[in-house]
Amino acid sequence: MSIDVKAIEEHIRGIIIALGDNPDREGLKETPMRVAKMYEEIFEGMNYSNDEIANMFDKTFEDDVCMEKNDDLVLMKDIEVFSHCEHHLALMYNMKVAVAYIPMNKIIGLSKIARVCDMVTRRLQLQERIGDDIAEIIMKITGSKDVAVIIEGEHGCMTMRGIKKPGTKTLTTTMRGRFKTDTNLFNRLMYLYK
Repeated sequence: MSIDVKAIEEHIRGIIIALGDNPDREGLKETPMRVAKMYEEIFEGMNYSNDEIANMFDKTFEDDVCMEKNDDLVLMKDIEVFSHCEHHLALMYNMKVAVAYIPMNKIIGLSKIARVCDMVTRRLQLQERIGDDIAEIIMKITGSKDVAVIIEGEHGCMTMRGIKKPGTKTLTTTMRGRFKTDTNLFNRLMYLYK
């Protein structure tokens, strides 16, 4: 899939007209083009499937790791991202993602975890789906079935419109493998997450 920048420009021009403004006035002349370029950047993740993202960031290290007991835990937290709600196209902001996994004979490069999170959130999304997509991609890259994703964020559709409750945060958890079934492992994760 490819983002159609020209079509976005035309539609933004139409939105400006529908809002009752003149798209040809000085301050708005280049707005459709600027918005289209911004959308191309902030929605880049829409160009890729989860499999393609997994291939893009598949950088693991096998030689440096010896995990015989399979109870070592890797946790990266406070990964700052943003996304856009697919229901209102509203910004999801002040978002922080935590990703945990139990290595299975290989580990993923740490920057790749953050890059996966960034690319997944650059789509029209639901916070719940973001967690599912990140977990799926990390599982594909690492080969581990034991993956957890915790996301906390604020949603413009809650804070700027409708109910208008600024400061309201949404917390979602996505647990796979032993994070879902092993209470001790889940509790350990939550203790480390705090």
